Amino acid sequence: MPALKLFGRKWLVASDDIVFPCIFEVVWRVIYIIFTLIAFQRYWEFFQSNVTTDIDSISNSSSNSDIGDNLTVSHHINDLQYCQHIDVAFVKTYLVGINIIVALNIPLLIVMICKASRGAICDVQARRHVTPLLYLKLFLILPEIGINIMGTMWAFTSCVYCTNADDMFSNTVVEVTTIFYWIVLSLIVFAIIIAYDPLGAKKYRKVKDSNGNENDPTTHHEFMQLKVSKLWLRRFKLLFCCINKDEDGDEAFLQSAELLSNLFTGTDLVPSDMIAGSILMRVRQKKENREFRRMQMLNDMSCPRYSTDISRVFSTQCPTWMTIRNAQHYLRFAISSYGWPMVCAIAPCRACCGIIRKVTCCAGLRSKSNHIVDDNCCNCNEAGTRVSSRVSAEDVIYASFKNQVFEIPFCILADHKMKSIVLSIRGSWSLSDIFTDLAAKPDEFVAPGFPPNTYVHYGMAKCCNQILKNLEADKLLDKIMQMHPGYELVITGHSLGAGLSILVGAKLRAKYPHLKVFGFATPSGMLTREAAKFTEQFAFTVVIGDDCIARISVDAVEYLRTSILESLQSCRLPKYRVILNGFAYALLGIPSRDLEKTWYNVNEVSTQSNHSSTLLDPQIIATITNEASQLYGSSSDKSRPKLFISGKILHIMKKKKSEIEKKTSPTVYEMRWAQPEDFTELKVMPRMMLDHFPQNIMHILTKVLNERKNGSTLSVDCI
Repeated sequence: MPALKLFGRKWLVASDDIVFPCIFEVVWRVIYIIFTLIAFQRYWEFFQSNVTTDIDSISNSSSNSDIGDNLTVSHHINDLQYCQHIDVAFVKTYLVGINIIVALNIPLLIVMICKASRGAICDVQARRHVTPLLYLKLFLILPEIGINIMGTMWAFTSCVYCTNADDMFSNTVVEVTTIFYWIVLSLIVFAIIIAYDPLGAKKYRKVKDSNGNENDPTTHHEFMQLKVSKLWLRRFKLLFCCINKDEDGDEAFLQSAELLSNLFTGTDLVPSDMIAGSILMRVRQKKENREFRRMQMLNDMSCPRYSTDISRVFSTQCPTWMTIRNAQHYLRFAISSYGWPMVCAIAPCRACCGIIRKVTCCAGLRSKSNHIVDDNCCNCNEAGTRVSSRVSAEDVIYASFKNQVFEIPFCILADHKMKSIVLSIRGSWSLSDIFTDLAAKPDEFVAPGFPPNTYVHYGMAKCCNQILKNLEADKLLDKIMQMHPGYELVITGHSLGAGLSILVGAKLRAKYPHLKVFGFATPSGMLTREAAKFTEQFAFTVVIGDDCIARISVDAVEYLRTSILESLQSCRLPKYRVILNGFAYALLGIPSRDLEKTWYNVNEVSTQSNHSSTLLDPQIIATITNEASQLYGSSSDKSRPKLFISGKILHIMKKKKSEIEKKTSPTVYEMRWAQPEDFTELKVMPRMMLDHFPQNIMHILTKVLNERKNGSTLSVDCI
């Protein structure tokens, strides 16, 4: 940090990124030189015997020579007989040259490690000697390539041909070291390709108008933003060429490219900075949580508290159907829309056996079913739906597994136990779904009862309209409800499917006023605040622990970016120490001392003159913020819409315990009714992804219910 400058351009690496590669190369070079020195010693003795021994003088003076000397010379003669095609100058040049180059590289690498590991992450001045050392290192690659070409000729041609068993060691050393060097050289070339920054050239850093004058920062930023958008667009089209090349696919690519360019244009971050920044954010957030708990202990009324007493939690005003038991029941239906892949991922053995019994072999050769759309030849997805939801084949009324950008699979099931018709919408599961998620521009949304000027996540709005279009075809939903009089409509989904369930429910609520929505791990950044409050009347949202999807939005990512920059700026440790600490944190947890020793004080940071201020270009930071807010509704612009998570939110957390309680008492979960504002900050936590998985949500809901069966104080009515 910031990006390294070489050959007049910036690269996607920093001067402190070479510590670990250099350590690896030093270890390899030491092993390399040990074996090549042994080979050098063997051949050097061989050549010395060739110089000092005259075969003709041996035959003339054999009667006057010592018997031991004759035996020694005869031994060297025999060695010469085994190497009939040897080029002495060739072998000498290779052995001497390779050892000289390795001997030069090892001290150079050690110096590079020492220089690159100096200073904190942003202390560029302490690593100012890394660039000239890299030039010298790259210069040494050229003669080494020539020497290894000679080694390749030795190993794989007949220019050096010895059949003596004593020389097999030397030949093997040359073969192995030569092959390994070409592998390492290939990795170096690959690293250069990966580190290449298409926008790192000088011509992209300076923008001039028609008069030859440099433009102002705003014009410069617009130019850079356009370049970055086009770059991301080319990457998407190249890497995800399998996605349909239709109008929706191009629009999703374009919006995703604009999103990423707005978030990262103007920053001088490299990939390793993001890794180190995430580790630092985890430490920083744990430190903030510790301080928050201390304040909470001083003032119990400072904020809403979590409780393990469910009767107390559900005693507040909420619809009677919003219960944990109902949530557990409909979570099975939410999982069923994923088809066979999710079912097999949750319980491979049991699910596979159940699916095999329910598949319809060669279904594609039979008469085409009207109620199953875009399933495979054996209707495996439909079988997975039945296994997960535990319904019969007749109760799978309709299922569409067609999946592309802005079109999500869904199914309609009959739940006779609860006397309901369940519309289950699938969450993100494919590349197309990812681009649906990335199309995060606010779009106007109209639904009965919703306040005016309501905005919604653009990709979700498009998917919602597509689902409604499919339901309105042939009056599908109306016919199903007429076939099941007395049944109520329930809409459920997980992740992206949860957000779509709320939007579809908002559209259908005028026709079906008693419909209910159960959302699990509902994504943030989907509705404006007033509309989100309105959805509490008919939508029940369950969020577990540190689920990152329930907190991720454009505003949250923008805030995370700024927080990472601040954390890198105030970190007192070098980057290699941060990354090593990250591995230790993953295995052993974060020790308390690291919460205090990782950071500079605020006053200390301001006086660090050798710290780089190029983390984010100060001339264009205001422009970045304004343009991002105009396009994506950033919180920095109050006139633009900010999007929140929706529904009445039940947040379930694992109860914090002391070290003694962790060893003696089982895991206990506590909960409270949360507000959308509680999920506007993206937290870097160990379980941020695990808490999002539906099987973990099911496990926690089941555990909470089992606590009641085992004699806990849970209320039956609230369950």
